[in-house]
Amino acid sequence: MEENQIAHLLTDLWDDLQQPTVFWQVGVLVLCLALAGLITRQIRVFLHNRLKANPQLRRGAGEESLRRVIFPVTALGLVLIARIILSNWQHVNLFRLAVPLLLAMAAIRLTVHAIKRAFPQAGWLAAFEKFFAFAAWIIVALHISGVLPTVIDGLEQIDFTIGKARLNLWMLLQGALTVLLTVLAALWLGGVIETRLMNTEGLDSNLKLVFARLVKAVLIVLAVAIGLPLVGIDLTALSVFGGALGVGLGFGMQKIAANYVSGFILLLDRSIRLGNLISVGNERGVVSQITTRYTVLKGMTGIESIVPNETLVGSVVQNETFTDPKVRIALPIQVGYATDLEKAMAILVEAAKHQPRVMDDPAPGAFVEAFADSGINLQLGFWIKDPHEGTLGIRSAINLEVWRRFREEGIEIPFPQREVRLLNPVAPQGSV
Repeated sequence: MEENQIAHLLTDLWDDLQQPTVFWQVGVLVLCLALAGLITRQIRVFLHNRLKANPQLRRGAGEESLRRVIFPVTALGLVLIARIILSNWQHVNLFRLAVPLLLAMAAIRLTVHAIKRAFPQAGWLAAFEKFFAFAAWIIVALHISGVLPTVIDGLEQIDFTIGKARLNLWMLLQGALTVLLTVLAALWLGGVIETRLMNTEGLDSNLKLVFARLVKAVLIVLAVAIGLPLVGIDLTALSVFGGALGVGLGFGMQKIAANYVSGFILLLDRSIRLGNLISVGNERGVVSQITTRYTVLKGMTGIESIVPNETLVGSVVQNETFTDPKVRIALPIQVGYATDLEKAMAILVEAAKHQPRVMDDPAPGAFVEAFADSGINLQLGFWIKDPHEGTLGIRSAINLEVWRRFREEGIEIPFPQREVRLLNPVAPQGSV
């Protein structure tokens, strides 16, 4: 809007305020806002009932921000319709002022909703919302005051050349804003598709993650490829710069690229899945998250280890729940040489059978492992089907029960003993 048009708008609005007919504009505007509030309330009730009936729809986050979007969008539509109808009988300058304000509010809340849909767990959303709202209201204020065209002219004067293309600061800002909006739209659409994929029955969880990430990557590339040409920025002008940047990044980010490729390999070959109990190197834990760059292992102590995907692809990984969750635990116990071995072995088997986590099939068994220096080494072997619950508790319970039974039966658990002999002892000073 030109500066003289803004001046005319403010002048006409002031003139309207001096006339009794302005109450028609105020009344219709208030009616539109009240009707928008009523419609918003009904939609919120409908959404609440729908989410209550189907809790799976909550996945993906952003429901609260979506409710905030309903009011400005509904109010904007009603105000536009009312302005068209009311303009047949009188001035609608108040509506001309309300439209950009409602449009800015709708744009702010739509943008925040798209970001919350794309990044539901991000902690920086509150700060971003305040910054984006401040920037949007500044632009609206510049637009209403008529200063915005002057600012745009000043930005267009700052130009430079990249290759054969001539760009200016305003064009770059437009391109950045357009790309931001298209990328946000792509992320929002990707979040919707991801939610649908995650709720799909009969599809492997790893394949769901692969498809979701591929869809997001493709949508982001399309958003950038569509957004820049919309403002007149030719992508071929950035080809030389992009090629040089790609070569530099290729050398400097080999590990990161390898991790991303390894991530897609893990997701596609399904050798590691969510919930698997794996060991790699010194790390052991349940796979709680698989991203395209790293995998999160949650150990039995609650500590989470972030393992690069390249390590999982290039190393030997022990997957305790790959095809069968059952694992065998070997518990070594030593008894004295005077012990009745058959009786001791029966006590070991009975102690294992008393534990509810120990499987009946295969049944627990006791074995004579070796004849050691201090005693005879026995081994109690048993199977469990829930290794993700940890093994320290069941080991401790069986050891405690064995210790009690051995003490009742008088079975000795030997410990190393050493006899020290002094050869040619030195006589004390002063002795004969």
